[in-house]
Amino acid sequence: MSNATTLVPEELIADARAAAGGLADFGAPPLRPALDRLCAALDQEAKLSDTGRYLLRQKIVTQLTNRLRIEDYFAKHPEIAQEKIAAPIVIVGLPRTGTTKLHRLLSRDPRFYWMSFWESQFPVPFDGETLAEPTLRIQEGRALCELMTTAMPKLAAMHPMHADEADEEVMLTEHTMMSAYNAYADIPGYMQWLDAQDQTPVYEFLRRGLQFLQWQKRQRGVTAERWVLKAPHHLLRMHLLLKVFPGAQVILTHRDPRQSIPSISSFIHTLWCIYSEQASAERAGHEWSALMRRALDHTDAVRQTAPRQFFDVQFRDTVKRPMDVVRDIYAWLGLPLPADAEQAMRAWLAADEKSHQGGHQYTAEQFGLSDAQLDRDFAAYRERHIDAPATA
Repeated sequence: MSNATTLVPEELIADARAAAGGLADFGAPPLRPALDRLCAALDQEAKLSDTGRYLLRQKIVTQLTNRLRIEDYFAKHPEIAQEKIAAPIVIVGLPRTGTTKLHRLLSRDPRFYWMSFWESQFPVPFDGETLAEPTLRIQEGRALCELMTTAMPKLAAMHPMHADEADEEVMLTEHTMMSAYNAYADIPGYMQWLDAQDQTPVYEFLRRGLQFLQWQKRQRGVTAERWVLKAPHHLLRMHLLLKVFPGAQVILTHRDPRQSIPSISSFIHTLWCIYSEQASAERAGHEWSALMRRALDHTDAVRQTAPRQFFDVQFRDTVKRPMDVVRDIYAWLGLPLPADAEQAMRAWLAADEKSHQGGHQYTAEQFGLSDAQLDRDFAAYRERHIDAPATA
């Protein structure tokens, strides 16, 4: 039996195959190049604690096991691959710019499919439950949320966690081992390697994952017209999002980098501290500030090729007048806003307002940043979207 804190690819694969009852097909994309690079970076760069190594090892083995079981479902149920994924609505922006709030608001409309937290963590049916009643997975998702919010109240204050609420599809793309693992650890070598790879297969895996979840939803009697997705991860890969999901309509959220970048840095450093006792606040600030600048520049360049597929939303408007923002979005989508959906959104806003506990306190200087540096580095972005916001 392999050691609970080792990050040896062969051992992780063996553990996943054992957990999946001997299944062997991981599907696409090819597993080993990415898994090898990720394990090497976590071993050599991340300065993981024993607890961090254990947690990340468990995470990777679980994701590998899921991949095996997903491929098995596709093999046994070929109709899954026939699920039609209509052009999705995708909320994209820097972390900490109101994307979660917008995502959960739009998820109140029954015309949209969305992925809950429990589905993101447990996309494959458990033994002993039916497709129509995923009771065990929902219970596990709620228990996991309870554990995380109790153990990490600071993190919960930054990102409200609810097992039954809409969450990010990046947790599906992580199954490819080609994803934003730099959210959990400082692994610049892995990220440099990832940037040099063609990540089209990652987005093809995401589409396949949505087919799998959509097929399961329909077994539960849930039918909708299109997906509403959300992940800041897409900012660096906007060309692939539009390539693999043609016709996607992208809602871009905007907030002054003076506020958003230090907030992101605080969030990332908090995550890093779960897995390492040597996590550097300055490294989190410098790495993610540079990454987000590059991401915004990339998305803006892609936007020039398909301007009608993008719509801008200001963070301050999402906070102060969310229903006006929703109505503007629906007008852009060319959709009516049904009275029952609007009522559900207003009810959610009222409940959400009461659920926020604690504050998120930070300064730029804590992360080796300054207002002057942020103004300089994000000058082009500020000119486009903050000082003179673009109109859709």
